[in-house]
Amino acid sequence: MPRVKRGPKRRANRHKTLEAASGFFLTKSKLYRSAQEAVEKAQRYGYVGRKRKKREFRGIWIVRIGAACKQHGFSYSRFMDGLKKAGIELNRKVLAEIAYNDATGFAALIEKAKAALPQAA
Repeated sequence: MPRVKRGPKRRANRHKTLEAASGFFLTKSKLYRSAQEAVEKAQRYGYVGRKRKKREFRGIWIVRIGAACKQHGFSYSRFMDGLKKAGIELNRKVLAEIAYNDATGFAALIEKAKAALPQAA
């Protein structure tokens, strides 16, 4: 079996890694081994960050909806329960957008949610 020295392929891989590390501090952008470690760590952070971003945005939407509900004297959980019982299927992203930009539309949703809930005795 012939011996393979991997010249062009190795150079291309190293160039790709150093290209990804451009802008990193000191040797992390100049030396291949340091750059490789830095790029791998950055990719791990990026992967985790993409998952965390979804979680954080859901939290932001819930806070916005809850704040808009409080302005109408209603709690977030009762509002969501009322919407579900009224058959209104809007996700939290859309509800937060309505709460932020369309106060009258959100007030109408609050009224529909209130009407769908059984009245406390």
